[in-house]
Amino acid sequence: MASSTGDRSQAVRHGLRAKVLTLDGMNPRVRRVEYAVRGPIVQRALELEQELRQGVKKPFTEVIRANIGDAQAMGQRPITFLRQVLALCVNPDLLSSPNFPDDAKKRAERILQACGGHSLGAYSVSSGIQLIREDVARYIERRDGGIPADPNNVFLSTGASDAIVTVLKLLVAGEGHTRTGVLIPIPQYPLYSATLAELGAVQVDYYLDEERAWALDVAELHRALGQARDHCRPRALCVINPGNPTGQVQTRECIEAVIRFAFEERLFLLADEVYQDNVYAAGSQFHSFKKELGLAPDMFFCLRLLEETGICVVPGSGFGQREGTYHFRMTILPPLEKLRLLLEKLSRFHAKFTLEYS
Repeated sequence: MASSTGDRSQAVRHGLRAKVLTLDGMNPRVRRVEYAVRGPIVQRALELEQELRQGVKKPFTEVIRANIGDAQAMGQRPITFLRQVLALCVNPDLLSSPNFPDDAKKRAERILQACGGHSLGAYSVSSGIQLIREDVARYIERRDGGIPADPNNVFLSTGASDAIVTVLKLLVAGEGHTRTGVLIPIPQYPLYSATLAELGAVQVDYYLDEERAWALDVAELHRALGQARDHCRPRALCVINPGNPTGQVQTRECIEAVIRFAFEERLFLLADEVYQDNVYAAGSQFHSFKKELGLAPDMFFCLRLLEETGICVVPGSGFGQREGTYHFRMTILPPLEKLRLLLEKLSRFHAKFTLEYS
């Protein structure tokens, strides 16, 4: 149990042994952690709820929780199918029960077959059950219009927060001027500021443009990065899209510009896309950062050309080119008939590609 300095001095006066863990002696990084959605306002809300239950008169009859995304606490009913599958996986004896539908039973049996010993309690590899990672990869591939996703690059976690904390732990290093800096948007979800404070990393703020519906401006990223390099070593850039708490949805052009910025500045890009299904504004559309494949533009062009037309050319980056320009190299050895067909296909593809990505 932690105590304050006053508690400790009072214990000494009474001849008691001082507590080992006190607020003054605890990890100072943990003391700096603040989590707005669970801070003093929430504590006061709990106290008010207790007072209302005790009959204390207030100018309201209930506390309405609008501080955190706790849907079920606000009355949203859970998805029955998910609960059924989970119950069947935890207790396979229920698979013979007539109270569960066949589709839930099939889903549970499929998951159990992928578990060691056909038991949900068996250990899995650190990255998660292979079958589920394959399902996730298929979802990502479908979401991104057929661009392949490798299940070996999927790492399952117990919620998004744990995944973010794990990645930040991998990035944080150094002391003093070499401490890791992480660029985060302002406004931001307090998980980031709290985690960076706990890990002893440097929070590097970049401001979203409220006048343009909280848009992300690459010029602001350059400003924040330049100032941060005076006192830390920036290593990562966090982008929340759709935004939390601002709700903005970044355009494809903005996303491409951010990816180029991160590539040129050698920053690890951390894309928080938890709310990708929560897009409501007319004209807004979610585009994932996973979708320019972490490839140089010329490599991306050549891969798409090959996949869509069967034409195999070589990206110009393999030969050297001026920074910021992109080329491909091809030969003219095919017979004239094939060369004519090749050029026709290439022309159509180039027009389609530039329309889609420019």
